[in-house]
Amino acid sequence: MHIEVRLFAVCRERAGVDRLAVYVAQPSLASLRAALTEACPALAPLLKVSRFAVNQEFAAEDQVLSAKDEVALIPPVSGGGGLFRLTDQPIDVAAVEREVAHPGAGAAVTFVGSVRDHTGPHAVNALEYEAYPEMAERFLARIGGECVEKWPKTRVAIVHRVGRCAIGEASVAIAVSSPHRADAFDACRHAIERLKVDVPIWKRELREDGSVWVGVGS
Repeated sequence: MHIEVRLFAVCRERAGVDRLAVYVAQPSLASLRAALTEACPALAPLLKVSRFAVNQEFAAEDQVLSAKDEVALIPPVSGGGGLFRLTDQPIDVAAVEREVAHPGAGAAVTFVGSVRDHTGPHAVNALEYEAYPEMAERFLARIGGECVEKWPKTRVAIVHRVGRCAIGEASVAIAVSSPHRADAFDACRHAIERLKVDVPIWKRELREDGSVWVGVGS
């Protein structure tokens, strides 16, 4: 059967397309990897470090595929009730904070990630963020749910940029409110750490000496 695979970030660049249709002899991820390697040898190194998502969920190795599945190749990423979204506009941090404000909140913690002008010895001119939008927003909401489960009565909002971000601009804003400050701090830290691991958002640094996809290289 034929499977169409969505490609993002460095995988899209290496393949030169954002979707690649391949024939698989068996409905398995192993067969899909082999087919992708044959169809596009440039993807071979990335297949060793990337994961597959099937219908916007990370796939287990024994996942059985069907021709109707939405399949995506997910390279390593740059890394409760509320607002969980992507935006290509500057983030209004105050608006994110208002999403979690309420009279019972004795504490509120906000994390803002901003674009810096250097990474180690490399001068950075700007960042570009790319996402698998439907899956990314679903996973942002899932992280919020994890926070509420671990720290009851917290409220969480997460907004992340896509597209080009200038030096000094906010790339992500996370706001957490809670009756207790310890819970607000812990939930906010949990949210950013989880975002950096599982949410399919990729960061490319535009440097003075070239560009690189953070976490993979290019």
